[in-house]
Amino acid sequence: MKKLLLTIFLLSQYSMILLAQEGEMLNLEKAIMIGLEKNYGVKIAVNNVLLADYDKQIGFGTSFLPTVNAVYAHSYSKEDVEQLFATSNEPNQIVGASSDTENFTVSAIYGFNPEVVITMKRLGKLAEISELDAKVAVENLVASVSSSYYRLVLELQRKKLLEKTLEFSKSRLEIAEARYELGGAGKRDFLTAQVDYNSDLSLSVNQDQVIQTARINLNELLALSPNDQFVVKDTIVITEDLRLEDLIENAYLNNKQFLVTQRQENVAFLQLRELQAQRLPSINLNGAYSNNTLNSDAGILLQNQRQGFNYGANITLNLFSGFTLNKRIQSAKVARYNSELALDQYEIQMTSDVHRAYTAYENSKRLLEIERKNYEVAVENTDIALERFRLGIANYLEFRDAQVNLLTAEDRLITSLFNIKESEIELLRLSGKIYFQNSEEPLGLLDR
Repeated sequence: MKKLLLTIFLLSQYSMILLAQEGEMLNLEKAIMIGLEKNYGVKIAVNNVLLADYDKQIGFGTSFLPTVNAVYAHSYSKEDVEQLFATSNEPNQIVGASSDTENFTVSAIYGFNPEVVITMKRLGKLAEISELDAKVAVENLVASVSSSYYRLVLELQRKKLLEKTLEFSKSRLEIAEARYELGGAGKRDFLTAQVDYNSDLSLSVNQDQVIQTARINLNELLALSPNDQFVVKDTIVITEDLRLEDLIENAYLNNKQFLVTQRQENVAFLQLRELQAQRLPSINLNGAYSNNTLNSDAGILLQNQRQGFNYGANITLNLFSGFTLNKRIQSAKVARYNSELALDQYEIQMTSDVHRAYTAYENSKRLLEIERKNYEVAVENTDIALERFRLGIANYLEFRDAQVNLLTAEDRLITSLFNIKESEIELLRLSGKIYFQNSEEPLGLLDR
């Protein structure tokens, strides 16, 4: 618990240093650190760890430590008293008789129930679950921030593609306009070029909205204002090849949600043991020191002073509770069986998720190589089409077709890079190994 809090604190302090050093530049590592510092979900998860730790401490205090109380009482009275004793026929009258009573008592009670030992183990498991839940929140945040960050990078790259396409459309429009004015081409070609240019311009404007939405989504995860602006690095980070066997092994060892499910199964077992232990006898010890003083102006006893210790013990064994305990034990057995089923179910789900993400990861890697080659062909084809169009050899349909093919090839290339990263993030999250990536695979490889 202390290690988790210290890590988040140090990361938050380092993020503030980065903010001061880098201004408005935002890379993935910095975004994650800001999220760890500011994200409310992580803060709530960490506070839940503290609450679980307090519950454990409270359980220890109530189970293994005695209860000690000190009571001091002082009373005073002044009354008119009339007394008639058996030894006298005349009543005894006292006007304004005073009475002063002072009591001081220190008492201690200690009760030991056999189930408290198991209760402490259960509270310990619940504290572990709470800490694992906090780690799940941290890992989910890292995965969400990473995905949102790369989504923003992807949309910015798409914007560059559209701007590049717009430049081609503008060049084509200028050529068509010059030909029309010189009488070398009909007005239809010029109007068609104008329509295509406006269409590309509309796509570029719509992409601005997509980028802003992606930026707002990232800001939300970082607990920043939707209006905060920053510059992101023009890269998507690709790690070395991931192996399915290693990922599954790490998932069994490090997947926090799987570990939580295991602990929940342990808690259900301890709850059953806890109830069964209630059939055993409990021991209660008590002791007290008292000092009592009485002073009275009326009555046979005018003064009484008592002080000393008293103590005792009792053993309690439940013989019959209306079959309530038996029903609770039976219910706990069913709950334990359900927890075992939940563990088996999550194990299957976890391994299936790893296989699904790995299949997508491998497929995206194969597609990346295809899209790289396709992009190179599309670039060469567009250059040839543009030159032929300038020379008047090719018509506008041939050039537009090459232009659209290049845009499609570029978009598929950067999308395949993003898909690889998405699958990689999910695989690292499932295997409990999500971390900052430092090696860089340029996404801006389209610049030429």
